[in-house]
Amino acid sequence: MSAKRRVTIALIAEEAGVSIPTVSKVINGRPEVAPATRHKVERLLQEHGYQRRVSQDDTPAGLVDLVFAEIESPWAMEIVRGAESAAHEAGASVVISVLHTHAGPGRDWLERLAARRTDGVVIVASRLSTGIQAQLSARSLPFAVVDPEGEPAPGVISVGATNWNGGLAATRHLLELGHRRIGMISGPADMLCSQARIDGYRAALETAGVPLVPELVRRGTFLVDSGHDEGHALLDLADPPTAIFAGSDLMAFGVFEAARQRGLRVPEDLSVVGFDDLPLSKSAWPPLTTVRQPLQEMAALATRTVLAMGRGEVPETKRVELATELIVRESTARHP
Repeated sequence: MSAKRRVTIALIAEEAGVSIPTVSKVINGRPEVAPATRHKVERLLQEHGYQRRVSQDDTPAGLVDLVFAEIESPWAMEIVRGAESAAHEAGASVVISVLHTHAGPGRDWLERLAARRTDGVVIVASRLSTGIQAQLSARSLPFAVVDPEGEPAPGVISVGATNWNGGLAATRHLLELGHRRIGMISGPADMLCSQARIDGYRAALETAGVPLVPELVRRGTFLVDSGHDEGHALLDLADPPTAIFAGSDLMAFGVFEAARQRGLRVPEDLSVVGFDDLPLSKSAWPPLTTVRQPLQEMAALATRTVLAMGRGEVPETKRVELATELIVRESTARHP
């Protein structure tokens, strides 16, 4: 396709060897297109950077789609609050979709999206296939990812937190209290934030000259049950840890329960640090020492960004990481 020719539906149809209505159906997420044909058209739309023309009469719909893999924890509620606050300031509303899978949005979701006008899409803790990216771009829909599971594709706007620094700060705090047997319960291995928190934990130990003991590192799911189960696994060791850094507040609460069931006191017998600083953390007993992850601010920034992109503004950077902060409360104490 000549670089001098404007990319239109007609030219995409010509190169794909299909009709103009077929290309239009692909762009609008319509289901009645053969998979092989859809794939070919989507590939051409992405390769040629097709942008749907918007009429001067078009006005913003006042909607932002907020898309979750799951929405079963207080963590997700903080994201909703941040997105809703930013949308409200802009005179927009939030539409929430729950995919019930971490594989990312699929064609069913695209078809629902095509049924309503929206100004932008914020995708939370999920993967984003190149096909879905092409569909969103073809519809001239700005999108951003909050706390992406995997490495975002080049050009994808993403907002996260300084997870490495958070893991470093949490572990360093426990080291400064005299702990040397420090357990770590991280999240799933395929999530970027999980690995970054482990890397921060490892860096703090290395800086302090404390060997990394593989049996002290466990994998969880960020939920209470896995904190409980992995907490028991750590406390079952012949030489159990005197402190545990949990990769989420929910897992820290699970560790609290595992310790209670064994007759251990927090923090007298076991120090515990979480990650997130959920509203529940300060009212837990004891109040939880944790790493504050600015969840509301992350969601608000992503929402403001997609709305600004819809107005034609170009983000200054593709990847933004907001600062984490160690919040010291009463679940950690000096090791005797």
